[in-house]
Amino acid sequence: MSLLPIADRREVRRAAVRLLRGERRALVVVLVLTSLAALSGLVGPYLVGKIVGGVEDGTLTVSTVDLFALGVLGAAVVHLLLVRYSGVQTIRLGERFLASLREEAVTRSLALPARVVDRLSTGDLLTRVTSDIGIVGTALRDSVPQVFTGTVDLLVVLAATFWLDPVLGLAALIGMPFVAWVLRWYLVRARDAYLAESRANGDVAEITAAVGEGSRTIATYGLRDRLVGKAHASIGHLYETRMRTLWLRNVLFPVINFASMVPTALVLLAGGLYYAADDVRIEVVVTGSLYVWRLVEPLERIMMWVEFLQRGGASFARVEGIGADVEPAPVVRKPDGDLIEVRGVHYSYVDGHEVLHGVDLVVTPGERLAVVGVSGAGKSTLGRLIAGVDRPAEGSVHVGGVPVADLAAAGEQRIVLVTQEHHVFIGTLRENLALAVPDASDDRLVEALRTVDARWFDDLPDGLGTLLGAGGLELDPAQAQQLALARVEVADPHTLVLDEATSSLDPATARHAERAIAAVRGSRTVIAIAHRLQTARDADRIAVVDAGRIVELGSHDDLVARNGTYATLWRSWHQS
Repeated sequence: MSLLPIADRREVRRAAVRLLRGERRALVVVLVLTSLAALSGLVGPYLVGKIVGGVEDGTLTVSTVDLFALGVLGAAVVHLLLVRYSGVQTIRLGERFLASLREEAVTRSLALPARVVDRLSTGDLLTRVTSDIGIVGTALRDSVPQVFTGTVDLLVVLAATFWLDPVLGLAALIGMPFVAWVLRWYLVRARDAYLAESRANGDVAEITAAVGEGSRTIATYGLRDRLVGKAHASIGHLYETRMRTLWLRNVLFPVINFASMVPTALVLLAGGLYYAADDVRIEVVVTGSLYVWRLVEPLERIMMWVEFLQRGGASFARVEGIGADVEPAPVVRKPDGDLIEVRGVHYSYVDGHEVLHGVDLVVTPGERLAVVGVSGAGKSTLGRLIAGVDRPAEGSVHVGGVPVADLAAAGEQRIVLVTQEHHVFIGTLRENLALAVPDASDDRLVEALRTVDARWFDDLPDGLGTLLGAGGLELDPAQAQQLALARVEVADPHTLVLDEATSSLDPATARHAERAIAAVRGSRTVIAIAHRLQTARDADRIAVVDAGRIVELGSHDDLVARNGTYATLWRSWHQS
């Protein structure tokens, strides 16, 4: 199993800038509110310094002290309101960033080429779209606002301390070199450590999913001890990676705590010496000490959350890695007709093991072609390439002279693949049918259901408004497949590729559904990868695939008369 790539620091910075540009106005509002909140927090200490200085000079009256006290109280209330409001706006901004990131992650996941998905570790993709997104969400919702507001507070307080007295300002900066050193030491090591922890999380998720899905197989073949051993190894590796990140935090926080206390002590010492030498007023010493004391809280807040921000950055790099190697949708010209041409196609899921070997095939508009062969012959792979789900390693698959995969990547579904795998989305029957054509009329939706002979629709009390899925009507496999076929009928592509799409239906219903789909329009092309040879018998032509090659091509009667591969399959199917 392979892993998705991880975005490098440059790509992560680009992605972050892209998110920020989408919310420029909200970002400016947050910056202004945060700055005002930080400035309002300086008023109280300044007024307290004035009170102390006035008391020392003996120039303050009781009423003046009361006014200053009211000012301190008022500044505290304004500061509280601004902090509250700026925090709410910052969290909202973070939630919008997270929503955009989630949408991008889903879009990229759906755009992953089938060849990539087939080789992909399920646990790796699963952890990226669940736990990694969750960590990024916490970082955007909590860490970024805390670090952002803490940084603004820190800069404002330092600027105010320098404005009050440059010497006190320099004393306030004494602990910053220690902070910068330990932070740099931490950041150099943290990204790789958190990426390793995320990968280990993916490995644990992978083996957990495998045990859950294959529990019966594990019990049948006595694989319990082997799987338990693999689980122990994965969990042990996860434990090691978490101990590594814990060690980094245990170095970071004590140094930060020490460095944050040094400036307060130095300002008190320097201020006391200054005051003793009559070089500074007492109110300056008091105000400066209170300002520097205010540095401790934002600095500790920054350091506390920068650790989670680093964790979020590592997860952000993993999320950005989804689809990083996927090429952007190409600009394609309009196809010149609906002729499908497969020329010299080679394809392999694993390098060195080709599934298709130089396949050539031409499908004319309106033709009904059946593709038959034994299991593993390459029928489904050929169908996927014709539908544009993936690209051939060599050769070409065109419709109207344009690569089908380019059309699919550009969002033009002229050819639709319908497989045995179908999904009923939670929502109404109307919403399920109109996925590809949201503005489709109810008459069109009902007609599509009639086309596939979905008679169960007539018994629904709420008609198209019936809720399907969890908490609603649960469709059986035959009904779900009819829904999938009706959904395709609403989309109205010019070509259908049916990969054993009706195998879950009973023979009579399957035969009727295939005939109904083929007869909707005389110009529609139907390529049926046949599970039942009776279905193939009704096709205009039959392509027989064997060991990755088309070995026979013709009508049912012609192929039976040749007494070749198809005739052997036909006799075997009839005798079964």
